Amino acid sequence: MTKLYCYIFIFSTLILFGQKSISQEDKIYNAIDVFVAHPSAKALQNLSKTEADFWKNSKPKTRDELLAIVILNCNKAYYENQFGQTEKAISSYEKAWQIYQKKKLSNYDIIEFCLKPLGNLYTVLGDYDSAENTIKQYFFIVNTTKNYPNAQKQKFAAILNLSNVYQSSGKTSLAIELLENTLKTEKLSNVQKGILLNNLGNSYMLNSNKFLFVVNSTDNTEKSFKAAIQYLEKEKGQSETLSNCYRNLASLNIRWQKYDLANSYLKKAEKLFFETPNQQPRQIAKLYYEKALLLFEQQKYVESSKEIEAVFKVLIPNYNSKNILPKQNDLYAETVLLDVFDLQAAIFIKKNQPKKALLAYLLSFHIEDLMMNILVYENSKIISQMRARNRTEKCISIYDRLYQEENKIQYIEKAFQLSEKTKSGILRRYRSTIKSVSAEEKSLLKQLQNLNNSILKEQQKGALANISKINLAIKKQNELMLLLKKNQSNDFNSSSENFDLKALLSKLEKNKAVMVYYFMGDENLFYFTLQNQKINLLQINITDTAIPKIAQFIDYFNSADAITNDISGYNKYGKVLYNMLKLPQNTIYKNLIIIPDGILNFLPFEALITQESSTTNFAKMHYLLNDFKIAYNTSASFYLNSKPVSNSDKTVLGIFPIFEKTAFELTYSKKELESIRSNFKGKYLENSGASFSNFKNNASNYSILHLSTHASSGDVETPASIKFSDQEILYSELYNLNINPDLVVLSACETGIGKLYKAEGAMSVARGFQFAGAQNLLFSLWKVNDYTTSVFMTDFYKNVKNDVPYFEANANAKIAFLNDKSISNAKKSPYYWSSFVYYGSISQEEKVSNYIYYIISLLTVIGLFLILNHYRKWKIFTRLLGKKITKK
Repeated sequence: MTKLYCYIFIFSTLILFGQKSISQEDKIYNAIDVFVAHPSAKALQNLSKTEADFWKNSKPKTRDELLAIVILNCNKAYYENQFGQTEKAISSYEKAWQIYQKKKLSNYDIIEFCLKPLGNLYTVLGDYDSAENTIKQYFFIVNTTKNYPNAQKQKFAAILNLSNVYQSSGKTSLAIELLENTLKTEKLSNVQKGILLNNLGNSYMLNSNKFLFVVNSTDNTEKSFKAAIQYLEKEKGQSETLSNCYRNLASLNIRWQKYDLANSYLKKAEKLFFETPNQQPRQIAKLYYEKALLLFEQQKYVESSKEIEAVFKVLIPNYNSKNILPKQNDLYAETVLLDVFDLQAAIFIKKNQPKKALLAYLLSFHIEDLMMNILVYENSKIISQMRARNRTEKCISIYDRLYQEENKIQYIEKAFQLSEKTKSGILRRYRSTIKSVSAEEKSLLKQLQNLNNSILKEQQKGALANISKINLAIKKQNELMLLLKKNQSNDFNSSSENFDLKALLSKLEKNKAVMVYYFMGDENLFYFTLQNQKINLLQINITDTAIPKIAQFIDYFNSADAITNDISGYNKYGKVLYNMLKLPQNTIYKNLIIIPDGILNFLPFEALITQESSTTNFAKMHYLLNDFKIAYNTSASFYLNSKPVSNSDKTVLGIFPIFEKTAFELTYSKKELESIRSNFKGKYLENSGASFSNFKNNASNYSILHLSTHASSGDVETPASIKFSDQEILYSELYNLNINPDLVVLSACETGIGKLYKAEGAMSVARGFQFAGAQNLLFSLWKVNDYTTSVFMTDFYKNVKNDVPYFEANANAKIAFLNDKSISNAKKSPYYWSSFVYYGSISQEEKVSNYIYYIISLLTVIGLFLILNHYRKWKIFTRLLGKKITKK
């Protein structure tokens, strides 16, 4: 390409001296040639000015001129990345790709010079969805374009880069499957085999981190790395890839605590690394970080800090080593910096400097916020939030330690505020953003989500999936993503926001409620208890204690027989878990707000045993249900900002597909329908009328949305979904409903269950309705029984009819179920009555009639006072007058 630019430069100069006017195209290529000859920050500005001048010119743009602008942006992006300006580089590549595909340009290797580096940069910044989409797109271009230059090379690059994305985003099983399949089926050179085997070893290593017991994982890991080295040593010029293999072997031996061996591998890696010329600053910094990590594991903290200092010098131009930590204003979105700050914080902890550790972690959070601002796709945001959450756990532990040492309540308050920032943060930000964005941005978000849903549905077809259809959707999705980035305001940065703890405590006092707030980390389960204007913090280690006990109790709800076959065991473990979860006792308030976390999202707290007994009579057992009326919330923010439940007349939109004469028939759904219809006005869609389109068209017109149907929690690959009469709807397809009902009742199986992310909760049908705008929801935690559900719902709606708050109606219906003498003891098992949980507000609007009554009463009192006062004055006046007459 450089020779081409030189030729153009010479040709342009000849034209200039021949007194012919230089064309726009030639001006652009001249500017590129000058820049490539001497790249610098100043030269970048000149290149940007050339482009700006081009767009200012009102003349129509030719295809050749536009191609020149594409090439300009690709060169600009390459050097921006070299200079450590990753975000700017991404923006330049995105611009080049946008022009290239929009104007349908050709005669340029857009994959090599734009899409490959763009996909890699997305991966670096944690934008994994964009990275995956970009790689799949150029893989499709290569496969569908005849005689594409270097087609095999680009296919190999796509497979390699896609495996990197899968590794980085936690999809290690997919990475392993992709790499193993490629090694078995494709004709590869020694170098290609070596590169893929190195990547495969890395995938094995990451997979064994995820799952503690992976058969032969460590053997496979080491074998892959060593086999990769054997292939790569056969070829010349493979210093960098060989260096990567030795670095991976060093990481593996650090895990095995074989530090001398790890050190020898890292020295080999470093020597090979610097044999390769023109290494990027980021790659140099990453090597220094790996050296720092090894030194940390060897407890050589001073030496480790020196390597960290070297990282800062490479990545931060204005870094002053006297301060140890860089200034916040000098930081930018970069994952290596994240890792380094976290490592420096760990060093501070080891050196018994907890407050300095907090400062380092806060700088990490700042970078995390910068990275979150870049992301558009939900999955990438969740992964970013999970990473931040691991750091939050460490900070909470430090704050708790400082509280124990100094007895200052602000440490617990800071711990609570920090934990709240990663509690359902994606849902919270979405709900906040969707209210404030422009109509254009709302439309783009809706289109993006619709395309994502269509891709998911097509992918579920497996071998029958239409690859062309998926790629077209990905292409459109990418176009929308770029438009969204242009329109999107940077309102995701929440680092400076503090949760209003005083307001929360006041609301709890007003609601006569206690809040138990859980934060589940990798090592500890933290409990915040908020009551009587006070906040308290406790913790237990969960590695070998909490998780097995929680899982053991939840297992009782896997089938109807699990509890009835082991009543004494249920009694015992229900009490053990109740004690472990530190739920409040002997409190004057009987309203309990629970903010669950992690696996606790699937736990029916009402069914916990507060006092163990030998009874086999389920109605006589001591449940937490008997002590508290319980409401759940996804975060403290949702509780604090929740609006009071409306006291206006309730109207119901009922969805009852029933599925008559099919394997899915819900026999008792008809009884449920008649019970609700007899108490509430509304619209009740039955059988074929209970379609998704009918639901969408009517949902905004009713205060209660009741869906009595089938639902599924999905699995690792399949998203949660809910059935209408005409189709099955994914939970994410509900996002765009834009509803604001008073209550959503999901009278179906597993509507609160889905793929669990410890930072965000379950990706469930209920979550879909929360994204759509529902504040108050009643949903199920496992497969519910058709008959018992209809009985429960009948009682629930009787309570609602009598203006009982939803959370109380839920508790009352469960108690009524246990006290119902017509129901057998077996059917009173907690399996049947504790499935439905209520998430939402516990406050209720005061009736307008009450206000009118108060006003009338007040006016009456004032009127009587005035009359009596006037009468009293008149009596005094007449008395005085009488005295005067007598005197005369």
